[in-house]
Amino acid sequence: MTATAPPVNQGPAADERLLPASAWKRLLTRPELGAVVGAAAVFVFFSVVADGFLRPASLGTVLYAASTIGIMAVPVALLMIGGEFDLSAGVMVTTSALVSSMVSYQLTANVWVGVGVSLLVTLAVGFFNGFVLTRTRLPSFIVTLGTFLMLTGLNLGFTKLISGSVSTKTIADMEGFPSARALFAAEVTVADTTLRVTVLWWLALVAVATWILLRTRFGNWIFAVGGNADAARAVGVPVRRTKTLLYMGVGFAAWVSGQHLLFSFDAVQSGEGVGNELIYIIAAVIGGCLITGGYGSAVGAAVGAFIFGMTSKGIVYAEWNPDWFKFFLGAMLLLATLLNHWVRKRAEATP
Repeated sequence: MTATAPPVNQGPAADERLLPASAWKRLLTRPELGAVVGAAAVFVFFSVVADGFLRPASLGTVLYAASTIGIMAVPVALLMIGGEFDLSAGVMVTTSALVSSMVSYQLTANVWVGVGVSLLVTLAVGFFNGFVLTRTRLPSFIVTLGTFLMLTGLNLGFTKLISGSVSTKTIADMEGFPSARALFAAEVTVADTTLRVTVLWWLALVAVATWILLRTRFGNWIFAVGGNADAARAVGVPVRRTKTLLYMGVGFAAWVSGQHLLFSFDAVQSGEGVGNELIYIIAAVIGGCLITGGYGSAVGAAVGAFIFGMTSKGIVYAEWNPDWFKFFLGAMLLLATLLNHWVRKRAEATP
């Protein structure tokens, strides 16, 4: 009689979710991949068609234009990853500058007093947006559109009431102005290239935002609430706190941008900033953020802002009619969205 050998135990089958992904798939799943490809294409294009584009002075100008957008695009991207918008971001920058200027001038105080009050005001506006949104569950479009209209009216109304015109008085001769200008509007020379300090602020915000998204629990909360807020709440994610802090992050960046605006030009026009909120959102979308939330990166938003800077200045260096800029911006938005969609489809199909 022949005995049958027992089957060899080969162990449990490996869960495909735990298998290491290939380097190619990891690359395809990066949100900023499409933006990097687009940035390379834009850089090569203007390098060929614009004679002065590659000069060190031109590079400094491009980086400055990118940084003024990028400082705001980074927190706006985090907010979009969290599933929300902020249509008040553009005018909040102007509010920040106006508060600093008028508080300093009217109190005849050190300008740092105005800078501090401005920080409290912008954080309060961000908190207000987050509080109203999370308590009422109204769409962020409605909540921040209301804030946008209120800030636009307050900017103009208070400026005319206090200053008697639509612009603030100069504060260039006030105590503390030189030190504040050094922090928010200084110039730094690096390898024959003059860079504005906003570039350093921009890079610092990108680094901090990337660390938050990829290395902290709060970063996991951002992706969770953007993907499915109800599911995130069910597993213990503090949805209200997360969204409120994201709006306050936009407020902080608006404070930085507003101080740069003030200390670069000494005075501020109350009507500035309208429409810039769309540019911040466009930079984030070009950088790979989904309109629906739950996907994106701070690096991608930075690359989107860099594309914006290259395009806005590249058209000037190429001596084209600047009226075409909006056309190129819209075309880049559509192409970047299509490219990001294609990359995600390929990533999902790649084993």
